[in-house]
Amino acid sequence: MIESQRIGPLEGPTLVFLHEGLGSLGLWRDFPRRLVEKTGLGAFVYSRAGYGKSDPAPLPRPVRYMHDEAGLLPGILADAGIADPILVGHSDGASIAIIYAGQGNRARALLLEAPHVFTEESGLQSIAKMRELYRTTDLREKLSRWHANVDAAFNGWNGAWLDPEFRRWNLEEFLPRIEQPVLIVQGKDDEYGTIKQVEAIERGANHVQSLLLDDCGHSPHRDQPEKTLEAMARFIRSVV
Repeated sequence: MIESQRIGPLEGPTLVFLHEGLGSLGLWRDFPRRLVEKTGLGAFVYSRAGYGKSDPAPLPRPVRYMHDEAGLLPGILADAGIADPILVGHSDGASIAIIYAGQGNRARALLLEAPHVFTEESGLQSIAKMRELYRTTDLREKLSRWHANVDAAFNGWNGAWLDPEFRRWNLEEFLPRIEQPVLIVQGKDDEYGTIKQVEAIERGANHVQSLLLDDCGHSPHRDQPEKTLEAMARFIRSVV
C-alpha cells in the first residue's frame, strides 16, 4: 500500500510531489495545497515505500535506490491516472525526478528543490551528523510522528548515503537528456549540497532557471515558503 492524496482538480496537468530522503506525504504539510491554490492545478502527493504510512521497503537500501524509485514512478502515475505530470521534487525527490526525465519518461516540467546530482564531502558529513543526532537526541521521536516505520525510514536513507560505494553516485549522465523546462530552487545555506549542484544542472540540462535564496537551508518550501511559492507558481504558469 502506498499512502497518497489528491488535491484539487483531477484532470489536466498535475503537480506530482516527490519528497526528500526523510520526508513523507505529511511532511510536505500545507505546501502542496498552497501551490494548488496559486496555480489552479491538481496535485498528487505520496509517500514512497518505507516512508509515512506506506508499506515498508526492504533493507538495506541499495546505493541505486533513487534509480529504483524513478523506475517505479511511471507505474505509480499510471495507477493514479496521471498522464501530464509536473514533477515537484525535494532533495532525493529532485534526484528521482532527474533520473525519471533523463530516461525519456513523460513530464511537462521539473521543479527541483535542493537537488543532488553527485555527492559532496560536506553533504556526507551532514548526513553522518544526522546519524549521531538520531542516536542521541529526540530526532527519532520527532520523525516517528511522520513515519509508521521510523527506524526503517531513517536507516534506509542514512545507510545508503553513508555506504562507501555512494561516493561514486552521480547523475550527470542524465542531464543532457532532459528536454523539459527546469526550475531549481536552492538555499544558499543548504547543509547537504552546495551551489556546485545547481551549476552542474545548469551546464548539463536544457532550459534551466535557478533561484538562490538567502537565509535558506535545505528546505526552501519551509525556510522561505512565500518566495518558493511565488517562484514555483510563476514557473508553472509559464509551462501550462
